[in-house]
Amino acid sequence: MNKIFLPGVALILVVGCAVGTILIVRQGKSSGDSGGGGSSGLATHSKAVAAICHGSNYQKECEDTLGAVNSTDPKDYIAAVLAKAMKKVIGAANMSDKLAVEHKSGEEGVKMAIEDCKDLLQSAIDSLEASNMMIKGGDIRSIEDRTDDLRNWLAMVLSFQQSCYDGFEDKGGEKEVRDTLHTEGGLDGIQRLTAVALDVLSGINNLLSAFNLDLTVNVPSRRLLEEEDPSWIHEGDRKLLGSNPEPNVVVAQDGSGQFKTITDAIKSYPKKHQGRFVIYVKAGIYKEYPLVDKKKPNIYMYGDGPTKTIITGNRCVEPKKKYKTFTSATFAVAGDMFIAKGIGFENTAGSVGHQAVALRTQAPHAAFYQCAFRGFQDTLYVQAGIQLIRECEITGTIDFIFGASRTLIQKSQIIMRKPMENQRNIVVADGSLDPKAGTGVVIQNSDISPEPGLDRNVNPCYLARPWKAYSKAIFMESPIGGQIQPDGYLPWTGDMYLKTCYFAEYANTGPGYSPRTRVKWGRGQLTKDQASAYTATRYLEGAGVPWLASTGIPYDPSFTKS
Repeated sequence: MNKIFLPGVALILVVGCAVGTILIVRQGKSSGDSGGGGSSGLATHSKAVAAICHGSNYQKECEDTLGAVNSTDPKDYIAAVLAKAMKKVIGAANMSDKLAVEHKSGEEGVKMAIEDCKDLLQSAIDSLEASNMMIKGGDIRSIEDRTDDLRNWLAMVLSFQQSCYDGFEDKGGEKEVRDTLHTEGGLDGIQRLTAVALDVLSGINNLLSAFNLDLTVNVPSRRLLEEEDPSWIHEGDRKLLGSNPEPNVVVAQDGSGQFKTITDAIKSYPKKHQGRFVIYVKAGIYKEYPLVDKKKPNIYMYGDGPTKTIITGNRCVEPKKKYKTFTSATFAVAGDMFIAKGIGFENTAGSVGHQAVALRTQAPHAAFYQCAFRGFQDTLYVQAGIQLIRECEITGTIDFIFGASRTLIQKSQIIMRKPMENQRNIVVADGSLDPKAGTGVVIQNSDISPEPGLDRNVNPCYLARPWKAYSKAIFMESPIGGQIQPDGYLPWTGDMYLKTCYFAEYANTGPGYSPRTRVKWGRGQLTKDQASAYTATRYLEGAGVPWLASTGIPYDPSFTKS
């Protein structure tokens, strides 16, 4: 298996070292207890397993996995689950390789879905490797400080596993291969074990308590980034706010740069490059399908504005099924710390193309500033990781913001377009699979409105619908257009996921804001204290506000209007 360097790990280690921490450890021993042996050690072990597994959605899996750990080091409990999850992912990856050979001359849809699975499972392996590096490289104190980074990687594993499963149609040869991967290949086991790992992280205080460990953490105060005074940003990064930095390479269709295509510019990324790699894309319409792969972190790409620098494509699922949703993306990002500014990403397949992605991101961290994402169904695929989208335009029809990531959209224009006859518009379809993963889409201080000519009676519009069991969408401090139906949210199928999804609002305005008529299965209106959990400093800080500061992109750390 290929090993890769993940800059996010290095960043976290540096941040972890920089944070002042005081650790107080109290560990009592009875005369009959020497480490993990004896009845006292057994009792402590049982207490730890019970504390973590109580209330788990996969309690037996949790108890079986943690019960086999013979250690008094809390870190070993996390490592045990990760090791077991890795075994399952590798098994599924090996199965996908085998299936690829078996179906080499088979149905095109089957082959495409298997190839997508291979890529996705490799990404899951990479995320688990990053988690293992953190566990091996730190003590329980540093791990406790960085549980949210671990949570991000585990949430990505869940997303990749589910994307693999969803890539197959529910009929014919595709269903047969999918079911093989799900059972014999162990896709189902990946989800269960990743959920158990999230249980361990969520219950880390219980785990420490079971081993009589008391951690007191003192974190130095940290000034929050403000639009009007981002003076605490590193000088080199502050340049992103004003004049753009000197590019490493320039892309220009007229030959005035080093490259004529964005794809070639990305390929020029030097091996073992340190620091930012800056790509300037001059005005033009670029008909290509660039990929920023995971071996190319810290790319900053800027254009001359989203109406001048446009990356366009028309790949789509229908009518000939030449592509899957995953591979329909005009632009795809997997490299960590990707930043884009002043670029338009579009998919022109139209409503008849059904799923047709303009941009897909699975980067651990990515940020988009003053960009545009234009499409119809499935425009913006925030597949995995953590995303900040600021001052952007997002247009679409059905589920046009979707994925299973932690995404915060601020100060943006969200525009509902006219779909096909009798179709309904849905802004968000979040795919969160586990409530402990910390994923969901938050839209703050953003205008949600229709394009001219959209008739709410012909094409009803909704804020969200529950794509997966723990789908989450929060709308706050945003003006909502009157085309949004009074009930606000739409079921997926019957009453599926209505008891577990989480759709809520806070301090919205406009004719489409109708709190008294929202569906009863939603979560209604949040209090200010509840809504504060979804502001940048709380929703993204656990994942590292320092990464946000390093982008140089302004963001609102808290509420903007109340």
